[in-house]
Amino acid sequence: MVKNPVSLSVFLLAASLLLAGCGSNQSQVTSAAPETSAVETETAAETESETESETEAETETETEAETEAETEAPDIPPEEGLVRSPITNEWIPEERANKRPIAVMYPTDKKAQPQYGLDRVEVFYEIMEEGDMSRQMGILSDWEDLERIGNIRSTREYYVYEALEWDAILVHFGGPEVLVKPILTRSDVDNINGVDGGMGPSYGAFYRVPANSNSMHRAYTDGPHILAAIEKAGFARDYRPEYYDPDRWHFARETDPVDLSTRPDALPAKRLDMKGCSPITGSVLEYNEEDGLYYRSIYGSPQCDAVTGEQMAFTNILIKSETYGQRGAGYLYYHSLDGGHEAWYLTRGHIIHGTWAKDNEYHTTRFYDDNGEEITLNTGRTMVFIARTGTDSFVVDDRKVEL
Repeated sequence: MVKNPVSLSVFLLAASLLLAGCGSNQSQVTSAAPETSAVETETAAETESETESETEAETETETEAETEAETEAPDIPPEEGLVRSPITNEWIPEERANKRPIAVMYPTDKKAQPQYGLDRVEVFYEIMEEGDMSRQMGILSDWEDLERIGNIRSTREYYVYEALEWDAILVHFGGPEVLVKPILTRSDVDNINGVDGGMGPSYGAFYRVPANSNSMHRAYTDGPHILAAIEKAGFARDYRPEYYDPDRWHFARETDPVDLSTRPDALPAKRLDMKGCSPITGSVLEYNEEDGLYYRSIYGSPQCDAVTGEQMAFTNILIKSETYGQRGAGYLYYHSLDGGHEAWYLTRGHIIHGTWAKDNEYHTTRFYDDNGEEITLNTGRTMVFIARTGTDSFVVDDRKVEL
């Protein structure tokens, strides 16, 4: 970790001010000569000097005021009726800003690609599950008009905890009941479960394509089906005040984005290879200098939306190392309520090291740099990797990082 050189800078500044002050005191020592003309001359000179100083001070004050006004200038939307998204900081319609997102369970299986709805994902999680296979969960706030979403797969309890952070409605197709039923049946957890049963109803939200298929890769839903299910279940559509954390991630202004390259603790990060965390999918993200985005690939090919063909791309990448353990039968658990563990932040082609902390299921996970300052993200989509402390690794450019 690079130490902050603030103390040295403060010392030098204080010394320079002290010397300047001494010089000023010396200039005020005047001769005691009795000549009136000399006194008048000195008085005139002092008055002129004071006037110049006052003018300079006023100019400096005006400049500071102008700079402060520019800094605090209102964030004016490009069109009337738009506000900043609490998830990406992008401009969105005002009526959508208070709507709860959905959290969709997507498989990483090669046979399940390509998938529907990926072009609307705003935060994308990848976490290891059993059998060296990872799974994905997408947070979507703009989904009502999607004609197909999925395919949909089962959840694990640690994905539910990540979904709660966004006060999201979980959309999944079952899961290991003995492990996830306790959390899915809580009164505060809203979920739409494709297999019905003890973990919650499906509310008729799912279908298969083709209709007679029983393949695990053929279960889907869509915007109208989810809307109908939410209404049938009586779930709140707007963020619930008792659960929603309004103090979300903090974003930089688009006119003044975060530039990690100016930091002494930053390193170049043009390619992120996550094979050491997800060996089967082999997730890789490569940085594009032209648009400032990291483009995602799995199994050596771009991960694209099934309808638009758009490759998944992210402005921000967050990696958090969590302690974990075994539930039995290969199932894992993670400690998502914790603090002080390692984290990394990538944006605009550079990476910094830090830590993360989370103290409540519904509170936002906070990411900090090595100086203890909360990390500010750039406007756009975010990819979150949750890695296993003491087991996983990743490679940034040609540098391997062991967790």
